[in-house]
Amino acid sequence: MVAILARYASRFSVRALDLKVDSSMLWVGALLAVVAAVLLAFVPRLPSADAANGLNIASGGVRITGSTGRRLRIFAVTQIAASFMLLAGAGMLLKTLLALQSARTGFDTHNVLALNVPVVTEGRTPEQIQGFYKEAMRQIAALPGVDRVAVGTAVPWRDAGIWGSGFEYSADGHAHGPGEEDPRAMFRTVSPGFFAALGVPIIAGRDFNDADRKDAEKVVIVSQSLAQRMFPNQDAVNHHMMWTDPVMKFIDISEEPRRIVGVAADLDDQNVVPGPAVTVYHPLEQELGGGRLFVHTHSDPYALVPSITRIIRDMSVDQPVEHAATLEDVRAEVLTPDRLNALVFGGFAAVALAIAVIGVAGVLVFSVSGRTREFGIRLALGAQPRHLLTSVIVQGAVMAAAGVVAGAVCGYALARLASSYVVDMRMPSVLPVLGSAVVLLAAAVVASVLPAARAARVDVMEALRSE
Repeated sequence: MVAILARYASRFSVRALDLKVDSSMLWVGALLAVVAAVLLAFVPRLPSADAANGLNIASGGVRITGSTGRRLRIFAVTQIAASFMLLAGAGMLLKTLLALQSARTGFDTHNVLALNVPVVTEGRTPEQIQGFYKEAMRQIAALPGVDRVAVGTAVPWRDAGIWGSGFEYSADGHAHGPGEEDPRAMFRTVSPGFFAALGVPIIAGRDFNDADRKDAEKVVIVSQSLAQRMFPNQDAVNHHMMWTDPVMKFIDISEEPRRIVGVAADLDDQNVVPGPAVTVYHPLEQELGGGRLFVHTHSDPYALVPSITRIIRDMSVDQPVEHAATLEDVRAEVLTPDRLNALVFGGFAAVALAIAVIGVAGVLVFSVSGRTREFGIRLALGAQPRHLLTSVIVQGAVMAAAGVVAGAVCGYALARLASSYVVDMRMPSVLPVLGSAVVLLAAAVVASVLPAARAARVDVMEALRSE
């Protein structure tokens, strides 16, 4: 079970925006909860007052036979094993969630407001659409509290995957082996000032400007990872790249060479945990795109939403303005399923842990009750109460250790089985496993204290008289 959870966690801890953690994760949790509930329903049951079932009553004393004691301990170990697997899974999800939340994005998320403004293209020429965006940016930039306004193709994380895995491209001097395909890059269209609005530095060259018009030289800005890959140990600026993907001819994108005028720091808008971003940016006036408005502010971004909406609607009454949110809130929204999964599995694990603790305590209490005469005799022969206390606590710790080992073995076996059917199966990391083992061992020791104290307080005369 733990390894299956690890496989899901790995899908959103590595950089695929499988980070949107599919709802199937919750179904996995529900299934594990049902399985755990069925297993844990068979809690150690008290034997009936029947010698055949292992309970002997002799002069008011309770004695447990060996087979009954073994059965009770097996049930307790089963509970602990199930709890260990759920605890390890919950710990793994929590660790992954914390890593996602603490990951640095590489651009400004707090003061950047993103809005979906998909222009209605029916009845409009490309020039009219570009003019609409330019006028909208001009009017919004004049609002109090606005620092910069830009247009782009995709809102980070929210629009992840809408362009697939990118398009094939090539560059000056690039050669590949026989049968090798060209590399792929993400296609983006942005307005001048886009990188400044998101706080992404231009490492080399320049940003787009008003001179990059439709009838001017075709230019692009590339990401740092693309520049390093295609032009190692040299400056990418003033080199050329070109799209080679066959799809381009069907979406009216020219395959002619485009001069690289700038290199921007990687902006991974696909993954919450950023990785290398291989991206080509086109100026808005040369390649039709846009649809997303980015407003960088020095005041409350949400206070500007009514004014921005009014400006857009005054320009075009039927123009939709949707999903206004800061990039920080977009990121939090993307991580909501992860938080839910961690919370659900944490709840399952807490319930399983409570049942396991009660099971251990119940077994030890019943064991102490059945060994009252034995403890009385040992005390009469000079045994120290602390020795009885220690022996009962050790008994609980041994059961917990056996449960942890059984849970680890079962989890590993399930992982090996599942790896035959599920790709990219990964075992959980050491920290969640060790943490779960420590929690269970500590809980078992705490659960053993009360029965152990009861054993240490056995009255010698009462114990002997009961026989």
